[in-house]
Formats: sequence, C-alpha cells, structure tokens
Amino acid sequence: MTSSSPTGLSTSELLRYARHLTLPQVGVAGQLKLRASRLLLVGAGGLGSPVALYLAAAGVGTIGIIDPDRVDRSNLQRQVLHGTSSIGELKTRSAERRLRDLNPEVRIERIEVALSSANALELVSRYDLVLDGSDNFPTRYLVNDACVLTGKPYIYGSIFRFDGQVSVFAAPGGPCYRCLYAEPPAANLIPTCAESGVLGVVPGIIGSLQALEAIKWITGIGQPLFGRLLLFEGLGLTIRELRVQPDPSCVACGSRTLTELIDYQQFCGAVPQEPGEGEIVPADLARTLGSGPRNDAVVLLDVREAWEREIAMIGDSVHIPLSRLGDKLAEIDPRKLVITYCHRGSRAVSAREILLAAGFREVKSLAGGIDGWAEQQDSAMKRY
Repeated sequence: MTSSSPTGLSTSELLRYARHLTLPQVGVAGQLKLRASRLLLVGAGGLGSPVALYLAAAGVGTIGIIDPDRVDRSNLQRQVLHGTSSIGELKTRSAERRLRDLNPEVRIERIEVALSSANALELVSRYDLVLDGSDNFPTRYLVNDACVLTGKPYIYGSIFRFDGQVSVFAAPGGPCYRCLYAEPPAANLIPTCAESGVLGVVPGIIGSLQALEAIKWITGIGQPLFGRLLLFEGLGLTIRELRVQPDPSCVACGSRTLTELIDYQQFCGAVPQEPGEGEIVPADLARTLGSGPRNDAVVLLDVREAWEREIAMIGDSVHIPLSRLGDKLAEIDPRKLVITYCHRGSRAVSAREILLAAGFREVKSLAGGIDGWAEQQDSAMKRY
C-alpha cells in the first residue's frame, strides 16, 4: 500500500475510489467502512460473479469465497468472473486471480470446500455479512439458519430463467428466509438450471443488486431491502416489491426451536432415493441394451428438450419432449418395452405415468436420468 493521507486512505486508494469519495453519502467514512468489512460469498457462479467483481472494485477489505466447483465451458455464458482460460480450474482460484487484477488492495480468502452443516457456523462467524449466490434450496436454508444462529445478516438472491429475487434476511428484528418460505418445494418440482435454462444477463442484474445492498448495509446509506422482497421480471422488465414480516412461529428466528444445523439435503428432499417401482437403474439399462438387437425389444425414449439432446444422449433413442408426448403417442410401439429418460429422472417418471395411463403395458423410467447413466458408464470404464 502506498503512503497514507490524513484521511486514513492511501494515495492509491484516494485515486482508486475517487468517485466514491465525491459522494457525500459515502465519502471517506464510508470507504473506510468498506475497507474494514469482511464479507462471505457463497458460490462463485452466476450470482457470485457480479457480486465479487463489484465488491472488490468497491474496496471491500476481505472477501471470502466458498465454492468447491471447477469452471466448465457451460458456465461462461453467465459466470463472467471466469474466462475460457479458466476452464477446469477451481472457481475460487479463477476468481482470486481476476479480483486481484481488478483490485490488489482487496484480500481474497479461498474456501475450496462445499458449505455444509459441519462447517457453516464456524465459517459464517468469521465474517460481517454473507451474500448467498447459491443455486439450490438445501444451501439456501443452510445459509439462512447459519446466519440466524450466528447473528449475521445476509443478502439473498435467486434467479429462474428471465426472473430474479433479492432481499436482506436475518438482520436484527427482521424476517429470515424461513419466514418467507417455511418449507421447501417438493424436490421433483424443482427444475435445475440445466433443465430450465437462464438468460445469462439475469444473474448479472440480480447479483449487481446484491452487491448494491451489501454496500448500502456496510456504509449505512439508503434504505436496504430489509423486510422487503424485490421481484424482477426480465421479459416485461417490471420490478415489484413484497413486504415480508417476521413470522413469530418461524422455527429459526421466531420460536427459535431450531437450535442447530440439520441435514438440509434430507430436509429439501434432495437425498438420492432408492429406485422406486417402475424405475430401472443405469446398470440394468446397460445390460438390457446389451442383450441382443435393441430396437426389436426396447424403445428408449428421450423426453428432454432438443437443446439438451444436443449436449448428450443415450444411443439412437427416440426423441419426444415431455410437453409433446401426449400428442405423439402414435409414434411409439406399445408392444415393446419403453424406457423413458431425462436429465435427472423426474420428467421421465411423468412420461412413464402418461404412457401407462394411455394403455402402454411395459414402461420403465431411468433412475437418475442421463446424469446417472453417465456416472455409471464412467464408473464401468474405470473398472477396466
């Protein structure tokens, strides 16, 4: 750091943050608050990218980034923190390199593990504020409960296709995530990002709003989204706001009957289940497809969307998206065993039920979908 001025900021900082310092609402006092703050970012993906970039540029003193994943080519459409040269690299390391180039004054703490019930309380307690850039319900509930139990506020953000949400939860006297969503939705009703898609610019918008809320919270300026849920709808470009009141019966921040972190995968129904009746596991499918002329006995039916099929598919399967299956039943031979598959398995189950209701006698769905199939094939290759 270069020589300091009477303001407490170095000459380098005075130059770097000049446009902040001219804002009377921020000024030197606000910039010093930013420099002294410690923020934890959960996830260095679509939401985490703009959050990390703008908070580092703003001069937040320490940013902890927790993410165990590596950069994939499919991330780059929305995860602008990373580049093509980072493919295959841990996201935390890719993020650190980019952020240090953006602002070497900021300290980056890499946490290259998954946030879990075993480590969340200890990790969250190290920081002043948490920003949730996760993309799944188990992590959202985990972040919420860890913040409530440690007394740390957090900035919530989520995206779906063209839309997003932002709020400030677990602040003193305010609501938490459980006040808004006491129970998670059924796991089989939750499409993944890969299944539903997302317009790349949307996490940029929502993540930028999260960064704005963090800066407001740290510096004490403006009106934070405290007890308010901002709803962004991209296609119509509308922004609405819902009031969120603390729920006295909330197990986390109301009755406080939740005194320790739980198994959030189980709570959200995200624990892989044993194959149910009517399902076939990938290993059995491999044996079925390898036991003679496949097309004479089996119809392998892919019910995903066309763009998903371009990424990967199983053999020369028949392709009929689930949304069109009811109109295309005549294209499937009812005398054969029909095995449906999708990305993770939930749409395949729905397709199986449609076929059975239409009078098909032998129908199975692939447990775990094409993801499970790929894992089984990879495991089988490693045995040889």
